[in-house]
Amino acid sequence: MKGAWRECDQVFHFFLIILEVFVGMWINAFLVCVLCIAWVQKKTLNSNEKILLLLGCSRIWYLCFTWIYRFLSMIYPHILHVQTIRQLIRSLATFFNYSNLWVSACLCGFYCIKIANFRSSFFIYLKVNVDRMVPWLLLGSEIVALAISIFISDLSETHQRNNITSTSQGNFWEVTIRKDKHLFSTFLLSGFVFAASFLVVIFSAVFLLFSLWRHKRTMQTTSMKDLSMDAHIRAMKSVLSFLVMYSINFVCLVLTIIYATKKENIMKLLLYMYLCAFPGVHSLTVIFSNPKLEKALLKMLSGQKCEFLIK
Repeated sequence: MKGAWRECDQVFHFFLIILEVFVGMWINAFLVCVLCIAWVQKKTLNSNEKILLLLGCSRIWYLCFTWIYRFLSMIYPHILHVQTIRQLIRSLATFFNYSNLWVSACLCGFYCIKIANFRSSFFIYLKVNVDRMVPWLLLGSEIVALAISIFISDLSETHQRNNITSTSQGNFWEVTIRKDKHLFSTFLLSGFVFAASFLVVIFSAVFLLFSLWRHKRTMQTTSMKDLSMDAHIRAMKSVLSFLVMYSINFVCLVLTIIYATKKENIMKLLLYMYLCAFPGVHSLTVIFSNPKLEKALLKMLSGQKCEFLIK
C-alpha cells in the first residue's frame, strides 16, 4: 500500500514539474519571439535586449533538457544507464542552468551600471563603455559556464565509475576517500557559480539603493523631481524582486547540494519544483518590469493584434 501511494505521489510531482516546465518555456518563448521580431524590424538590438534574448534562450534550453531528463528517468530509466546519453543530457542541462544564472546576474548588473549615479572614475568608465562590454561579458559568461559544466559532468561520471569499480573490488575505504574527494570538488565548483551570481545581484541592489537614497536627498534639497528618480524606482523594484527570488533560489540550490547524496525524498522534489518554476517566474517579472513587453503580453492574452516592436 505504501509503495502504491509513493508511486502515485511521484507521478503527481512529475506531472506538476512538467506543467511548470512548459509554462516556463511558453513565457520565455514569448520573450524570445518579441525580441527576435523587434530585431528583424529594427535591424539591431540594444544591450538590454541582447541580455534578455540570451537569457530567454538559455532558459528555454535549460527547461527543455530538464524535461527530457525527468521524462526519461520516469518513463524510460534504462536509457539513462547509457553513459554517453546520461552525460550529454546532464552536461547540457548544467551548462544552460549556469548560463541562466550568470546572464540574469549580468542583467541586474547592467541595470545598476546604467541607472545608478556615482562620481567614481571607474564607475563613470563602466557607464560610458557598458554597451561595448556587454557582448564580451555575455560571451565570457557562456565560455566559463561551458567549461565548468563540462568539468563538473566529467567529475560526476568519474565518481560514479570509480564508485562502481571499487565497490566491486571490495575497497570500501578507498571508495569513501574517492567519493568525498570528487563530491567536494563538484560541490565547490557548483557553490562558486551559485555564490558568484548571487553576489552580483546583492551588490547591484545595494548600489542602486544607495544611489536612489543619494538622488532622493539631492532632489529634496532642491525641491525638484526628474526622470532619473522614476528610473531609479523602476529599476529598484525590478532588482529587489530579482533579489527576493534569487535569495530563495540560492537557498534551494545550496539545499540541492546538501541533498544530492541522499535518495529521492519529498524535500528534493519540492526543491526541484521551485528550481523549475524559477526561470518562468523570473522571466515573467522581467516582462512586467518592461512596459513594452508588458503591453505586448497583455494584448496577446486578450486576443488583440499587438505590435511587437520595442522602441
